[in-house]
Amino acid sequence: MAITVENYLKLAGFYNEMAKVLSAICVEKGGIAMENYVGRFFAADVLEYIVEYGKGLQKSKIEIPQNVISVMNLFEKQFENVKHLVTPNQKPIHEMTLEEFEKIMNI
Repeated sequence: MAITVENYLKLAGFYNEMAKVLSAICVEKGGIAMENYVGRFFAADVLEYIVEYGKGLQKSKIEIPQNVISVMNLFEKQFENVKHLVTPNQKPIHEMTLEEFEKIMNI
């Protein structure tokens, strides 16, 4: 995927739509809190990807409109609240023991 402002905006749009769907799922499952929904880990991974994509975009020589920079800053602030939920990079979840997974996820 080429690093472009347009692709960043597509990713941001996807995340916003996904957040709506995850919220609807939580309501449909009896009003469970988002922090108790297993999909929160996936959402955190997606947000991490978008934040890192934005950092790559900022490092490139591409001119970024101010409103897009504002979106990047908003996503970075949101990510700070959920970065403890992301899949660890050092070892894939499917290779972890249950104990390792629980330790990483603070369970």
